[in-house]
Amino acid sequence: MELSRFIAGLPKAELHVHHVGAASPRIVAELAARHEGFTPVPADPALVEKFYDFRDFPHFLQVYLQVVDLVRTPDDLWTLIHGVGGDMAAQQVRYAELTITPHLHLVRGFAPKAFCEVIEDARHRVEADYGTVLRWCFDIPGDFGVPAADQTLSLALDERPDGLVSLGLGGGEHGVPRSLFAPHFAAARASGLHSVPHAGEVTGAQCVWDAVRELGAERIAHGIHSVEDPALLEHLAEHEITLEVCPTSNVRTRAVPSLAEHPLPALVSAGVPITVNTDDPPMFGTDLNQEYAVAAELLSLDEQGVADLARAAVKASFLGAEGKSALLAAIDAYAAQNSSAPLT
Repeated sequence: MELSRFIAGLPKAELHVHHVGAASPRIVAELAARHEGFTPVPADPALVEKFYDFRDFPHFLQVYLQVVDLVRTPDDLWTLIHGVGGDMAAQQVRYAELTITPHLHLVRGFAPKAFCEVIEDARHRVEADYGTVLRWCFDIPGDFGVPAADQTLSLALDERPDGLVSLGLGGGEHGVPRSLFAPHFAAARASGLHSVPHAGEVTGAQCVWDAVRELGAERIAHGIHSVEDPALLEHLAEHEITLEVCPTSNVRTRAVPSLAEHPLPALVSAGVPITVNTDDPPMFGTDLNQEYAVAAELLSLDEQGVADLARAAVKASFLGAEGKSALLAAIDAYAAQNSSAPLT
């Protein structure tokens, strides 16, 4: 209980969380009510929670896209992002890199410029209302192929919203080679964007190698199956390529059989940099505080170890130097004032 209270008040950063998947059942139900009769998503928060009972990873993707279909107007998109920001602030998330998949909205009628204006307005309002700083990772939905990647890259480079910091690659991994998108990531990196593709979530270590070699990955979304290849673990550790680990998500999507069998301890033992994240928290019945508690259990961490997890997320983030220093100082001050054990 003491550790749970410590985690709840700890200033945190989150680096792997999807904007639609982070919408609470309350927000999703509100959007479903706006479009009742045109969606299978229930307009009752309690029923939304039951709707999120996933059979496997493909079923999760199916449900995810049904929730995406609820975002039909600029006001829907703004409401979703603002609500997500408020929920993050309640967990002491001071900074988050929110993964957003523009293609899924553009094909549903959003104009590129208007889309960027909405997300930027919502981002600024979240910071003004709650103090939480948001940045964007524009995610290529790999299942939709090169045309979706072309559209995502064009939006990123042509509109270049101020909050955009990185290019990602999500969706299914089977049958979607990372190399297919190498030109897109090369162009993004040349423009100053960071590379943070998904890899090794439900596929093996080779997918992670491809993300590193073909896409210039600076961080890997998930990457948990890197544990299958000692040479890859050594490479990730040596080059300080951080894995964005989402334990509960991996269990809920059946990427791993159980939390007890999660490879997080083996990754840490190998010296691989990791951060703890939620992925799609309400969809998986979790939040960042709970994921920190899960990681603390798996890694046998005390309060100082948990504070180190928070520091690791800040250091691996794409927040500017001044912002990093301020957030690290806030974590240090909180740990000094609230730890039940003396700091060393």
